[in-house]
Amino acid sequence: MKNKLLKISFLLFLFFSIKGYNQNVKLLTINELNERIRNGKDSTYVVNFWATWCAPCIKELPHFEKLAAENKSEKLAVLLVSLDFKSKLASNVIPFVKRKNLKNEVFLLNESSPQEFIDRIDPTWSGSIPATLFIKNDKRKFVESEFTYEQLLTEYKKL
Repeated sequence: MKNKLLKISFLLFLFFSIKGYNQNVKLLTINELNERIRNGKDSTYVVNFWATWCAPCIKELPHFEKLAAENKSEKLAVLLVSLDFKSKLASNVIPFVKRKNLKNEVFLLNESSPQEFIDRIDPTWSGSIPATLFIKNDKRKFVESEFTYEQLLTEYKKL
């Protein structure tokens, strides 16, 4: 009886541990992103715009994970904002995030007019991805290119 109870307890623990581990991907508008940054407790934000179908984006995602992991003691928030279609949230984005074991906050941009949200993020943005916005206090820098880890770290440290 004790042995059976121990096994059941272990299985329940394992189930809830795995279930709690799942990354949640939330829909996000530009207004919500701006408010998150404005009201956030972190002093530095690195916001990466990417998509599941973008090979350079996928290649650089581990660099953003590493940046956050190696700078845990700093007030840094790395936000990964997918530009996939909203209709692909359940079929593509969530499974991709789970498969890649992404730990940073992941969002799917919930905007209908690409040109409008592109201009609101940065007027110089052509719309190509990957693209990254660095924000520290009132200082902003937008970079429209793929990063190596060293390049990403350099840009982060410049802020």
